[in-house]
Amino acid sequence: MSADLALRRDLVRRIAAGGALADPALRAAFEDVPRHLFVPYYYEAAPGGHVRLWGEDPDQGRRERWLTGAYADAPLGTRMRDGDLVSSSSQPSLMARMLEALDLRDGDRVLEIGAGTGYNAALLCHRLGEANVTTVDLDPEITESARTHLEAAGYHPAVITGDGARGVPARAPFDKVVATCTVDAVPEDWPAQCGTGALILAPLATGLIRLRVAGPGRAEGRFLHTPAYFVPLRGTGSPPRGTPYTGGLPRESVTNELFRFLLELTAGSLDPYEAHALWRREQRPPRERFGVTVDGGAQWAWLDDPQGPYTWPLRDRPFSPGGR
Repeated sequence: MSADLALRRDLVRRIAAGGALADPALRAAFEDVPRHLFVPYYYEAAPGGHVRLWGEDPDQGRRERWLTGAYADAPLGTRMRDGDLVSSSSQPSLMARMLEALDLRDGDRVLEIGAGTGYNAALLCHRLGEANVTTVDLDPEITESARTHLEAAGYHPAVITGDGARGVPARAPFDKVVATCTVDAVPEDWPAQCGTGALILAPLATGLIRLRVAGPGRAEGRFLHTPAYFVPLRGTGSPPRGTPYTGGLPRESVTNELFRFLLELTAGSLDPYEAHALWRREQRPPRERFGVTVDGGAQWAWLDDPQGPYTWPLRDRPFSPGGR
């Protein structure tokens, strides 16, 4: 057995032990797709910055370290700009949970927003067939690199250079849309390019929102339990909201992951001190109690009930959910 195959199988066992990969077809994808082909080099944190590990390093020890790291259940920094990491390959166990949350079925047509290294698209190709997979990214260097990695692994999905917020109308309609970048609101073109019953999964406010499309311009759903941290969507999407000021609030609340989620979700709509009062009153609600509704040009987040009493707009535009 080759070294990479042994490492790959060990990674799959660890992901499965964590409760993911119950779908045999998806487990087979993780077992068969070689992740190391999608990260020919990556950056590892080191004192004073980062060190670059790569598969062609003349030092055998460093090559072995690169290969072992490629199959760690951890995100890998793959692109740097001015000393900062700007792109990465996501943690495999999180990728597995996200793909399972899509409830993939044979014949599904999937749009991936954010091509990354191409690894996620390869997993989708293995599960659904490359003709059913479209991946889009704004950066031509990223799409070219992803295309090269995919070809090396034997996959040829549609790799599109373009604004992910606009979707890919030429390849629509889609049964599933999955974003690997954080959004502040759901771009209107995503549900518009889906058929009724389609699923949209996207990172929003340090969580993962899963929406089911109910008809033209309308979708609704709840957050998953899983936390998620991704780089923001670039292009015509909303600008980052920024971090709310929390001076004066109890430190144990400010550092609590679920309270930070609520702050991010309601930023610009709810004062942090009001958010804290709500959080305490509702007994520190988990992510699953929150949801999002998309209805034409209107979007709002909510706690427990899309019609209230707790709703917050996700767009800086007037609208009246539930007649309010």
